[in-house]
Amino acid sequence: MSLTRHFNRGRDLARTAGDHASDMVAPLTVIGRGLRAHADWAKVRWAATPKDHRGPTAFLTAAVLLGIYLLPHGPLLALVALMASATWVGRTLKSAPAQPEADVADVKLTALHAALTPYLGGVDELSPLYSLDGSYKSAFSAWEFDGDGRLTSLDLAYPAYFTDTEPGARARIEQVVQGKAGRAREYRFDWEEESNRLRVTALAPLPADITAQPFVTTPGEIVLGFTDALGSHRTIPVHRDGGTVQQPPVIWRTGARSAEPHLLALGAAGHGTSTLIRSIALQALRYGDLVVIDGAGTGEHACLVNRPGVHTVETSLHGALAALEWAAKETERRIVALNAARHHGLTPPEDVTRPLWLLLDHPTELTELAHAEGRLDPQELLETPLRQGRAARVTVVVADDLEARDRLSPTVRATTRARVVLGPTGPEVAQLALGAPLDIAPAAQTPAGRGYARIGTAAPVRLQVPVTVDPLDEEAPALLRDAVIALLPHRDTRTEAAAPAQPPAQAQAPTGEPVGSSVSGPGGGPGVELTKDPSPVRPRPVW
Repeated sequence: MSLTRHFNRGRDLARTAGDHASDMVAPLTVIGRGLRAHADWAKVRWAATPKDHRGPTAFLTAAVLLGIYLLPHGPLLALVALMASATWVGRTLKSAPAQPEADVADVKLTALHAALTPYLGGVDELSPLYSLDGSYKSAFSAWEFDGDGRLTSLDLAYPAYFTDTEPGARARIEQVVQGKAGRAREYRFDWEEESNRLRVTALAPLPADITAQPFVTTPGEIVLGFTDALGSHRTIPVHRDGGTVQQPPVIWRTGARSAEPHLLALGAAGHGTSTLIRSIALQALRYGDLVVIDGAGTGEHACLVNRPGVHTVETSLHGALAALEWAAKETERRIVALNAARHHGLTPPEDVTRPLWLLLDHPTELTELAHAEGRLDPQELLETPLRQGRAARVTVVVADDLEARDRLSPTVRATTRARVVLGPTGPEVAQLALGAPLDIAPAAQTPAGRGYARIGTAAPVRLQVPVTVDPLDEEAPALLRDAVIALLPHRDTRTEAAAPAQPPAQAQAPTGEPVGSSVSGPGGGPGVELTKDPSPVRPRPVW
């Protein structure tokens, strides 16, 4: 017999002997485990017994043991009872099979189906899609969940008799779906009225860390903010997280050929309307002049004071009236000059073709003050710039609170065809602010600068305004303040040293762009260009 066969046979014999020994020792193991449990119980009881009771307890135990010993067959019966008790206590109980975890889709979709039943269920329908005893699989055709068990997409059918053309009926369904799927995210609702289907998609949050920077745009284009891939067919490079990435922007085109020459921005308090004004001002100063009216008087735009290209920054009612009166006369002057140039076939002068921007932050505050003092409403002076501003290259931007929408003049609401709403809003408020129903359910909590934009007759899109802090705000991070300072027309005298004057021969770059003074950064290294050559021909304010 070979060595291998001897080895295999010995291994089988050893395994058989081990199995028999295990079967023989198993009862002793169970009894030993039970006796150890009894001993542990006795120790715990003895430790828990007060010291003054331990003597009587020991005497009573000894009396019981003596009584058992004196009984006929007492010790044998006590031993049998102890072994039986130890066997019972020392046995190994088989754990009950674990209950299978409930499917997240079954739990959440069942709850959503039940929540939609009161709105989409029919009483007299033979085979309803939504019923109290029905299954969600009859109405939901496709769904997806992420790794955290949150609903990301859902495709559902609804009855043909549902009034899907009424905004109120749609809003109720969207509110129910968002409540069951989670209000911390935004959801896009695509209603297919022809096939009675609704597609729900959870939207990824927009990047909220894009800072103020020079954007790649042409003259007359303003980057209001950034959106998702569905909201724009164009991308531009932006600096983010130390690198350059492509982001889809929300572009507002201004100028003589723009169909939406003026902008109205409404938002909740503290959600970025003043930030939007600063962002637009920094972009407009590259090619035009500014008149800024700060109706709230909080000093949010004090960084623009005495900057090249900025005619004035007014915070008082008297100054605002004077500035707007000059803007109205300037608009009329530009119209006359342009018509005369066209009539004679001449090139219009530069002082009438250079864009002029009127930026009004919270003008309704000045309106209330004017009514209290019995003076002219500043919004009445916007009639001429709003109605004739496109031909005269005058652009008006108005930003105010959502609650102040009714206090805006009818002319402002009628002529501002570019709309922005910032902050948490409901369907009705968003429709009033944008002029069209919003097919996106806003999240319950939104960061500053987060909202929606609608340019002309286009569909509303999501919007995240670039982070453009007030550089005079000492509580803002230094990096964000430096980014805004770098975009201002000239250097900030608080932090930068005086720049050497440029020779006249170097006043124009080969590319045609104006070149400013070079400012050295900390440590003597190269800095950023913080100056800008003003236009050689500019209208002078009359106040």
